[in-house]
Amino acid sequence: MSRIPGRVPTTPPTLADVAELAGVSRQTVSNAVNNPDLLRADTLERVQQAIDELGYSPNRAARNLRTRASHLIGLRINAAQEGTANALMDRFVHSLVETSREAGYHVLLFAADHQDPLSGYDDLLRSTAVDAFVITDTYLGNPQAAWLETRRAPFVAFGRPWGVEEPRHPWVDVDGAAGSELATTHLLDRGHHRIAWIGWRRDSWIGEDRRAGWSRALRARGLPTTGLASRVEDTVASGREASAVLLDEAQPSAFVCASDTLAMGVLHTLAERGLVPGRDVAVVGFDDSQVAQVVPPGLTSVRQPLEDVAVEVVKALEGLLGHPPYVGPGVLLAPTLAIRGSS
Repeated sequence: MSRIPGRVPTTPPTLADVAELAGVSRQTVSNAVNNPDLLRADTLERVQQAIDELGYSPNRAARNLRTRASHLIGLRINAAQEGTANALMDRFVHSLVETSREAGYHVLLFAADHQDPLSGYDDLLRSTAVDAFVITDTYLGNPQAAWLETRRAPFVAFGRPWGVEEPRHPWVDVDGAAGSELATTHLLDRGHHRIAWIGWRRDSWIGEDRRAGWSRALRARGLPTTGLASRVEDTVASGREASAVLLDEAQPSAFVCASDTLAMGVLHTLAERGLVPGRDVAVVGFDDSQVAQVVPPGLTSVRQPLEDVAVEVVKALEGLLGHPPYVGPGVLLAPTLAIRGSS
C-alpha cells in the first residue's frame, strides 16, 4: 500500500510497509521481530520506531514457527491441462506464497505423478523437509487427506472434504453454488429467461455444487431447468459441442458454465454461427481466468477470492503449528462476479 509521509495508514499495516518506512528490507523487519540479536542496535531501533509509528502487529504465525524445523510448507503442483483456460492454481500459488512470506513461511512446491496421488508426500515427511502441507485435491476418494491424517502430518485443504461429515483437518473453500447463483441472477436481471447450464460430469462434487446454484436461481423465479443442462468434460471442445446441441434443441438466450474453459467453447460456437456474445447470446464463465479478461468482448466470470483463501489457509496453518495445536472450523468464502461484455 502507498504511504503519505507523516501520515499513519488507515488500513492494517504490513511487514512491507514497515520495511518501506524504516528504509530496510523485509528480511530485516522479520529479524527485528523474531531474531533482534542479529541486528545492529541503530537498525533495530529504526525498525522498532517504524513498527510503533504504523501500529504494526506481527503475525503470530511467525512467532509460533520459530520452534518448528524448517518454516517450509509443502504444496504439490499438478501439470497444466492442455486445451483448457484454467489458471486458477497459478493465482492461488502466487497468493499463498505472498501471504506465507509475510507470516514467516516459505512454500516448497513439488511435482505430481499423475499415476500416484501420494507421490512426493512420503519423501518430504521422511526427510522432515516441511512442517505442514497444503492440499488442493479434495474430491471424494482422493487419498491424500486420509493418508496424511494416518501419519499425523499437519495439513490444510483448499477445498471442502466432500463426503466427510466431520473432518478432522482445517479447510478453506469458495462457495461454488453461491457463485453460479450470482451469475444466473445477473442474467435473469438482464431479462433472460432461458438460461442453459454447461457443467462437469455427475461424479464431480464441485461441478454439482456449482450446478445447484444455477438451478436454485431459476427455480426461485419459477423458471424451468428441464432440457437446459449438459454435463461434459472440462475442455474447450466439450463446451463447444454441448453449446451447439443446446442452441439447436433448447434455444437458450444465455449460458452459465462451470468453468471459463467451457465458456470459451461456447464463444467458439457463437463465432461459428455469426452470433455476438452479449448481444445475441449471453455467456458467463467461472474462475475469472486471464483468458476471460482478454478475450473479446471480455468474458463475464465468477471470481474466486483467492487472496482471501490464502489468508485463511495461513491462519489455519498457524493454528496447526501453534502450541498447543488448534483445528478451527472450515471456512467458506463468497465469490464475486466480474461483469464484462459477454453478458
